[in-house]
Amino acid sequence: MAGSSGVRGNVSAAGDTTSAAAGDTTSSAEREQGEQPAPEGDDRHGGGRRGGRETDRRRRRRRALRWSATVLAVVILGGAGAGYLYYEHLNANIRHDDLNIGDAKDRAAGTKANSAGQTALNILLIGSDARDTAANQKLGGAKYDFGGPPLADVQMLLHVSADRSNMSVVSMPRDTLLDIPKCTDPDAGKTYPALRGEMTNASLSRGGPGCTVATWEKLTDIHIDHFMMIDFSGVVSMADAIGGVPVCVDANVHSHTSTGKGSGLKLEKGTHPVKGEQALQWLRTRYGFEDDTDLARAKAQHMYMNSMVRELRASAKLTNPNKLRKLAEAATKAITVDDGLNTIGKMYDLAGELQKVPTDRITMTTMPNRYQGERVVPTDDAGQLFRLVREDIALDGKDARKATAAPSPTAVADPAAASDRIAVQVHNGTSTNTQGAVRGRATAVKQALAAKGFTQAVADTSAATAVAKTVVSYPSADLQGDALAVAKALGVPAGQVKKSTDVSGVTVVVGADWRSGTTYKAPVKNDKTPDTAGAINASDTGQCMHVDPDYTW
Repeated sequence: MAGSSGVRGNVSAAGDTTSAAAGDTTSSAEREQGEQPAPEGDDRHGGGRRGGRETDRRRRRRRALRWSATVLAVVILGGAGAGYLYYEHLNANIRHDDLNIGDAKDRAAGTKANSAGQTALNILLIGSDARDTAANQKLGGAKYDFGGPPLADVQMLLHVSADRSNMSVVSMPRDTLLDIPKCTDPDAGKTYPALRGEMTNASLSRGGPGCTVATWEKLTDIHIDHFMMIDFSGVVSMADAIGGVPVCVDANVHSHTSTGKGSGLKLEKGTHPVKGEQALQWLRTRYGFEDDTDLARAKAQHMYMNSMVRELRASAKLTNPNKLRKLAEAATKAITVDDGLNTIGKMYDLAGELQKVPTDRITMTTMPNRYQGERVVPTDDAGQLFRLVREDIALDGKDARKATAAPSPTAVADPAAASDRIAVQVHNGTSTNTQGAVRGRATAVKQALAAKGFTQAVADTSAATAVAKTVVSYPSADLQGDALAVAKALGVPAGQVKKSTDVSGVTVVVGADWRSGTTYKAPVKNDKTPDTAGAINASDTGQCMHVDPDYTW
């Protein structure tokens, strides 16, 4: 894309550029400052007034070069005439859809700001296998699937920390079995019932990307701010616009089987730049890498993304106006986004936030899982990984140690009533996203309270819920002392005694952190990224995919 829209000839409605767009930033800067070019024969290296003018020109030239990376913003914010038309042209390219089409009860609460007022960003990246166009059919194969429901074969949650110091990416294998919530397609008016134990990639076919977002929120309890979805042809066009992205294999590889399976990728041992259709082949390769599973494919995708980030930041692609224009064209045509990203201005602002994160603070992971038949399911380590993301804890372990603030002073509680006069209801909240509720927990804790003199304790017989941490709640100040007495009897810290208008009396919710025993022991908090997440740092240039010997040539 060219410079300021006020420079004649720099930008056309179709996006054509002149020599100024190809790099004549000095000329653009001078005209923007209102200065005419020096007359022919002017000695630009002379002394006196000319020397001073040359110093000013050099200063302006350096300024122009520093700002070359914001050419797109100049067009957006100062757009008029041809620049404005091109801005509208890019906006018209963008396809957008609803962010979340699940039920409200399955949605995660909004992300809270940190003490500095900063808020983390969560973006779901979706790769669709749709064969809905001739181009996608040719690239994707499987001719019998033409026009069929699309599947979300690539799903990655991108988390940008509130202070923009780090970024975490969590991939979910497409073969993951989980619960898909009820989704309602607002365009078609069709409602898809909830499913249990379904492959996660089926979520996209149930009303669109908004159902995939709903599925992630139900599983992780992480609020998702945006999604970006891309199909086969979109990957190819973006890869061409970016240029070659270096990838590495430790042996010659040809992803092809005698039955016609495989991406078709064929590479010699070593590091090679891939782009266009070959980049798509790399991202789709399953047969040929490591154990020929979707887990190996996710690892290859992480390597490609890490390499792409390094390539973009190390080269001139993001500072060259013409290449930036091509990237803008390709990106706006290639992806579908949520309604919150439906203009080039919003997308540019988001890109600016992502640019703040240093490459060596970007961590790629895969959701920890275990096999269930030929598919996989999340493990407890997955819950740990999701918690770290939810609590905005960096997966690279480099977060500055956060000082723990002293608890705020509270009003002195009224004295507790006698134990045998305190009515207590105990509820089972031990269910998790990866584990079922422990049967009989409410009854066991109720009996423990009765043994300590709380004879009015009763077990709630309603269905178990999922509560991460045990809590003792009370509805009004006059019952605070009673709640503290109950917590002390069970060993629950006073910090987990909360006032809540959701309860009518003292209530103990036995959380997932207390699945056994009758005396609560606060778990030791572990903020380490599980080894099973296969973390890879984006600055690691030594990454190389292991080739299955059956696919060498």
